[in-house]
Amino acid sequence: MKHGALTILPLALGAAVYGFAFGLLAAQVGFPSWGVGLMSASVHAGSSQIVAVEQFATTGTVLGAVLAGAALNLRYVGMIASLSDVLVGLSWRWKILAIHVTGDENWALTMAERAKSTDVGAAFLLGSGFVMISVWTASTVAGAATGAVLPDLERFGLGFAFTAAFIAMARGVWRGRSQALPWVTAAGATVATVSLGVPQAYGIVVGALIGLAACALMRRKSVAVA
Repeated sequence: MKHGALTILPLALGAAVYGFAFGLLAAQVGFPSWGVGLMSASVHAGSSQIVAVEQFATTGTVLGAVLAGAALNLRYVGMIASLSDVLVGLSWRWKILAIHVTGDENWALTMAERAKSTDVGAAFLLGSGFVMISVWTASTVAGAATGAVLPDLERFGLGFAFTAAFIAMARGVWRGRSQALPWVTAAGATVATVSLGVPQAYGIVVGALIGLAACALMRRKSVAVA
């Protein structure tokens, strides 16, 4: 656990930056700092939190915000499934805790370290996860507390923070042109759906489903070629 906690620190510092930005903007649309902290500790998924808050601020509907956040979190189904070997031997309580503290950063780091040594397992995942959720929650609360006393983020050039955070996260998961088809189809489907007047949250759900379909098609083709 100590090894995981120390190894994740550089990634945690990066997450703290857009966590602070998220807290700033969440406060500006009316979320209290305690609410931001509760969301970060219980949801612990930066991208879905960002889009849920943005959706709620735009439409004021809880259902739309939940659907938007859930659509972005569909990837966790596959990510957690890939950790089945890591979680073997843990009690169901520890498995639930490990799943909750698993995020993009510590999942990717755990898988990368396991590729080097199969001795890396649940302890590494938990140690890195505890650091990530602690840093993320603290940074979002700090941002919310700061945002509550700032009169207008646009005056400080921070209105672009949500978009900038998404660009940074998207760049981190980009795997090259060979994986471009799901990205393009998902983006195209989302834009087309929203252009028809459908609420943005539902557009994200449609885009996610179309992107998954494109992934399935790519996998079938690769299996057929093999």
